[in-house]
Amino acid sequence: MFYHKKQLQYFTPPTKPDAAYAKKLQELIGGSFGEMTVMMQYLFQGWNCRGPAKYRDMLLDIGTEEIGHVEMLATMVAHLLDKAPINMQEDGAKDPVVGAVMGGVRPRDVIMAAAMNPQHATVSGGGAMPADSVGFPWNGRFIVASGNLLADFRSNLHAESQGLLQAVRLYEMTDDPGVRDMLSFNIARDTMHQNQWLAAIEDLKSEGFEETVVPKIAYEYGKKENAYQFWNHSEGEESAQGRWAKGASIDGKGQFEYVANPQPIGPEPNLPQPDPKLHGTMKSPQAQQMQEGSVVSKAVQGVADAVEGTANTINKITGGDAQ
Repeated sequence: MFYHKKQLQYFTPPTKPDAAYAKKLQELIGGSFGEMTVMMQYLFQGWNCRGPAKYRDMLLDIGTEEIGHVEMLATMVAHLLDKAPINMQEDGAKDPVVGAVMGGVRPRDVIMAAAMNPQHATVSGGGAMPADSVGFPWNGRFIVASGNLLADFRSNLHAESQGLLQAVRLYEMTDDPGVRDMLSFNIARDTMHQNQWLAAIEDLKSEGFEETVVPKIAYEYGKKENAYQFWNHSEGEESAQGRWAKGASIDGKGQFEYVANPQPIGPEPNLPQPDPKLHGTMKSPQAQQMQEGSVVSKAVQGVADAVEGTANTINKITGGDAQ
């Protein structure tokens, strides 16, 4: 069961409306690394967790917290849109448009960046939407819930890292003290969440569930002679200076090797010819004609067989009198 408390987890209203900034703030709600994504990601990981109770409980704790973060941001968007006339946004874009023309930048890009999201007025009636800053709807494909906790915790760390990066950027895009105050709280919580996932990864490994490479069985399946080679697939050899190119591998099971000029191990591809019924292009006109002839002859033979079979059936019925 889920319960909802009417008080927000944290909130400070903005000092003035700002519809253009409300558009930007949508990214923290419905973007690929927004609060809706981590909310659903953590909840589904928790609901699907078969591991020790502490991991399931922790996932549901943080997933439920993220529901509150969505509500906080949605409330902020509503305040930013309140009494924000569209013409105010248009006036604010006038000077930047002139500057864009003078500087060779596309005016449309500047107008779109400075303008209100029209869907905030036409679709949501002055409220937040489950979408990102350019109006793309939130998508369930953004979330990761694989059933392997170490793989999932690494994805969670990635999501919190990207989400915090965006929150800091948005903090720097406004001078409104109310907006900054609320974002300051979100930034602090995302800082905790990054540390939380790093600690959870450490905890999971110390418990003996997983090792550095997920899943552990991969070491048995993989071709070990290729498992620790760094292949230089671009011009220059600066990559040879990295930790990944020399010394003991991170999983402790091999030695990194730098391959400066990697060569293909497999042969040139030699695809099987397409089924004639698919009418694909063969490797040569002659092969094409042979296949087509084969198809035609088979079709003709099929018709002949069908006619012969029908005649035989009729002869059996009529006692051989059919012509």
